[in-house]
Amino acid sequence: MILKMEHIYKDYIQGKMIVPVLKDINLEVEEGEYVAIMGPSGSGKSTLMNIIGCLDKPTKGTFFLDGQKVLEQKENQVAEVRLRSIGFVFQNFQLLPKLTALDNVALPLIYAGVKKKERRKRAKLALERVGLGDRLDFVPNQLSGGQKQRVAIARAMVNNPKILLADEPTGALDSKSSHQVMELFAELNREGVTVIMITHDAHVAECAKRIVDIFDGEISERTRKGETA
Repeated sequence: MILKMEHIYKDYIQGKMIVPVLKDINLEVEEGEYVAIMGPSGSGKSTLMNIIGCLDKPTKGTFFLDGQKVLEQKENQVAEVRLRSIGFVFQNFQLLPKLTALDNVALPLIYAGVKKKERRKRAKLALERVGLGDRLDFVPNQLSGGQKQRVAIARAMVNNPKILLADEPTGALDSKSSHQVMELFAELNREGVTVIMITHDAHVAECAKRIVDIFDGEISERTRKGETA
């Protein structure tokens, strides 16, 4: 079990009001799964993604990530778990505009303490893995949207995380680029990477092997492909 959430709640305070966002979330993800968490705007899916990615903490509940009880750890320990276990892919790429594709991909390795020569080697291999071995020295404004997202995926995977966490990964892409990115996710999953994708798009969600719906802060599990209700 790579991820386990038990009775997760998340509330926000607005003035004197308590606003519940997540309500009794129970979720398990096995290593090697490909899961889509699908819901409309305001459903709580981004809040759930932030908790899965150790970017936010729940109000209450229990959360295990890669065998670690996250909520009992100190901030520096949580940061280490996040660095080691999770690669992030965002809708708007979040590439640094003045850095080349190679240097953008190498960034997580700086935080991991990898030496420069090894960083460049691993970043180059990661870009080749996503089909951009000929774009190493291009800066983001020289790349198409689909190419930017593939750079972002290479950056997410360069540290060999166990989970690829993708937030609306095709939201800023045209249909052709979206298809290429989803093919890349499927390939990475076949190689053993656990993929958790947050999306509002039913067509994108259907690319996953398992779909979890979230609505009004509550989740429901769909029947898996090949199973009967």
